[in-house]
Amino acid sequence: MTDTMAGFTATLERSLNEFVRGIVGAVPELLAGLVFLTLAYVAIRIIQAVLRSILGRAYPTEQRLIVDFIVIVVSIFLWFGVGLTLLSIVGLGGLAASLGTAAGFIALGISYALSEMIEDTVAGVYLLRDADFNPGDTVIASAGTGVLTEIGLRKSRFRLENGDTLVVANRDVESKWTKKAESADGTGAASDD
Repeated sequence: MTDTMAGFTATLERSLNEFVRGIVGAVPELLAGLVFLTLAYVAIRIIQAVLRSILGRAYPTEQRLIVDFIVIVVSIFLWFGVGLTLLSIVGLGGLAASLGTAAGFIALGISYALSEMIEDTVAGVYLLRDADFNPGDTVIASAGTGVLTEIGLRKSRFRLENGDTLVVANRDVESKWTKKAESADGTGAASDD
């Protein structure tokens, strides 16, 4: 019984010593990762502020949604890059490479699955930037004619003559729409876009 207890104690002591050596050996990598993460946080915050400032001058106040969208997308890419780099710093470079490759395939699949949503969003950005397409305008689109009440990133809303609200995907609006111009006698006359 004593030999078994002595063997168990020796194994436990070896395992504990190996664990402590592993922790002590990993401390420099963990500290480097912590320093990198702190610097990356500060750098990303600076990039976000600069990007907001530049885009804030390019887009008017009523189009802040576009600025927020672009800043969020850029931030996601930056943080993903920081995560992969952090894994490499702490010694998990193989895992970082695998995650990077898997993320590329996942992004490809998601972009295919969400292609119509992406198309709506891109069309929404164009509509928001179009000086001739503003809330309050009477617009003839493929889905109907109405007063434009709201332009969103994915959908535009029109108020029809009967008071109903028509919601149309931006890709359908952006592809072909006509702004109905007011004539001198107050009646609407169509003008093509």
